[in-house]
Amino acid sequence: MPPVKELHYFDQLSRVRRASGTRCRDERDLRFLERLESLSAETGIDLDNYARLFEPKASLLSGDISPNYSTLCNEVIRQVVGYFPNLKVIFLARDPVERVWSHLSMEVHYRQIEPFDATDIAEVKRNLRRRGMLHRSYPSAIVSRWKRYLRPERFRVYFFDDLQSNPAELRRSILRFLGADPDKPSSRLTADYNSWTRMEKLPLTNKVRSHLARFFKKELKTCAVRLGGPARDWPTRYGF
Repeated sequence: MPPVKELHYFDQLSRVRRASGTRCRDERDLRFLERLESLSAETGIDLDNYARLFEPKASLLSGDISPNYSTLCNEVIRQVVGYFPNLKVIFLARDPVERVWSHLSMEVHYRQIEPFDATDIAEVKRNLRRRGMLHRSYPSAIVSRWKRYLRPERFRVYFFDDLQSNPAELRRSILRFLGADPDKPSSRLTADYNSWTRMEKLPLTNKVRSHLARFFKKELKTCAVRLGGPARDWPTRYGF
């Protein structure tokens, strides 16, 4: 994978403030970082030079993991898929209630938003209704938008539920989909490694959880029908 965890090229032209530094293990990583810096100085998306970022990997599998790509508009998705006809896309779907609370916790942790009273529903609603927050909170719409441009065999939906319950098998399934060897030894980290477990999350009271569930009631039911899999159980968690 690239020496930068999340490129954020198609949503922010890689002009982002990063919580952690970049790694540079070899000459390929150095060339990647130099090209990325040059690319981010351009005024718009340059698919030719974006593709060249990955040239140092030659025949090795490579890719870009940026969660915000789930918010890309139809036109950008169409351009990207049209330029990379063999592109494979993975989307990790999560229960909207759990996802939005994790997102709020992360933003408070990194001081991206001001700390607020997480037990106050009015305060929760104020933060919840920000466009950037809501735009990533409807997995059924995200999947529908990407499916419009990708052939079925090029797009795969996985679930955060499986990441929690059986990370090793989820890893194997993803690697098989990408055309990699799931039996090949991996990095130093185990499949269930999660640095976020050390992050203190906002307290989620039953009252606030119930409010969030009602807010996302329609989406929870839509996901159960359209996404299937573990999403079929999402509504029942909240008594729907």
